[in-house]
Amino acid sequence: MKAIDRRGIDMKRLRENIPLLLMFIPVILFYLIFKYAPMAGLIIAFKDYNFFDGVFHSPWVGFEQFQKLFSDPNSLKIIRNTLLLSSLNIFVGFPFPILLAILLNEARKMWFKKIVQTLVYLPYFYSWIIVGGIVFSIFGIEGSWLSHLMTLFKLEPFPFLYNIKSWITIFVSAGIWKDMGFNAIIYLAAMTTIDPSLYESASMDGANKGKQIIHITIPGIAPTIILVFILSMGRVMEVGFDPIYVLKNAAVNDVSDVISTYIYRVGLQGAQFSLTTAMGMFESVVALILLLSVNWIARRFQQGLF
Repeated sequence: MKAIDRRGIDMKRLRENIPLLLMFIPVILFYLIFKYAPMAGLIIAFKDYNFFDGVFHSPWVGFEQFQKLFSDPNSLKIIRNTLLLSSLNIFVGFPFPILLAILLNEARKMWFKKIVQTLVYLPYFYSWIIVGGIVFSIFGIEGSWLSHLMTLFKLEPFPFLYNIKSWITIFVSAGIWKDMGFNAIIYLAAMTTIDPSLYESASMDGANKGKQIIHITIPGIAPTIILVFILSMGRVMEVGFDPIYVLKNAAVNDVSDVISTYIYRVGLQGAQFSLTTAMGMFESVVALILLLSVNWIARRFQQGLF
């Protein structure tokens, strides 16, 4: 019989998995040191923090920082911008990795599949500095490819990066182009779990490729799609600092000023640490509520993450 202690732990299985458990120690330490321990710093949001008194001895002001934050029209604009850009990144960009994974899965020429995979995966490893350089070389108003092309056809160059609507389109498109190849790996892995006999049976019944994708592939990866979507909602209040900082300019500041740039400008450059900590705490709380809400809805359909 298996050796099981009073707590119901299978000791033999535990001993067999000791090497795997030891491999988790660096991961656990990373999260404890860099993720959970810094949460103690949230107390700054309820204080008038200064360097001389430190985190625990600075004057306690309660919710004063939050009142100051939400009474400032500029803060509300920043929250609106963050929600707008982040929602566009999630909802507009979400289908592209799925579509790419389906197309790659249907490719039958292995050499073609490998070339396409390499080309679409590569942008993920570019820094946003490189991506920004590519964007400016294409859409810049002076010396860019598009401006040369428009001049060639006797057209007036259009300020794509200085018009709010076109800037939003370029910003979202650049993010999709950069990340969709790497994100497609998740769905390609999920597709390997689908029973090939389902496709054979559907083909014998006369189902074409389109119907096989709709009735077999998509339902087969549906749990993965829901899982990724739930995790994405946890980042709905998060717009990365790098893409904004690289692509923003004064002409589009009304839409490009988001929480991450606000924290950098007001918190680090302006030394208003308590105010920006309050903003960061608000960002995290909203993200947590949205994550739990989406997961609750998914659980109604037996697809919840937890």
